[in-house]
Amino acid sequence: MKTIERLRKELGGIHPLAANKVKSCLEHYTQAFIENASFAVMASADSSGNCDASPRGGKPGFTKVIDEKTLVMPDVGGNRLFQSFENFDSNPKAGFVFMIPGMDVTVRVNGAVKTLGKPKLTDFGVTSCVHNPDEGAILVQGLEICIDEVYFHCPRSFQFADLWNTETIARNRRRSLKSLKVD
Repeated sequence: MKTIERLRKELGGIHPLAANKVKSCLEHYTQAFIENASFAVMASADSSGNCDASPRGGKPGFTKVIDEKTLVMPDVGGNRLFQSFENFDSNPKAGFVFMIPGMDVTVRVNGAVKTLGKPKLTDFGVTSCVHNPDEGAILVQGLEICIDEVYFHCPRSFQFADLWNTETIARNRRRSLKSLKVD
């Protein structure tokens, strides 16, 4: 018996609420969530399986909903390593977790991506809409995301981490990387 089959048998199968949550396109609530999200994590892998996870952010709605199967996400200037985009050269599949600060639920999107140049982003009305822009906050390129799967993800991990605890956030804003300690 495969590990996944054994685990499902031991734990009682897929949770009833999760059994039908994966959809092939955006529905009203997942679309609204993405339109209000200001942060996402993008996961990609090259053809050999070498992985990368990259944070993405901007003002709410930085990722534009084109239709029920298509999103466009801008790539705003950063470290210029372009690891994710290098992965897309050999493997167009990617996964995204969209977040709204303070909300425990997330939206997950899996699909195929295509790199877009600035002229195409202009056609879609996508701009570099970020808080606190600096001289490097320029629109470089973007991604067209063709949705294979989309669904809400339960809040348990955020609750386990107490991620949005305002006291912890305030305390951490005053810390530096040098203050982090390893036991």
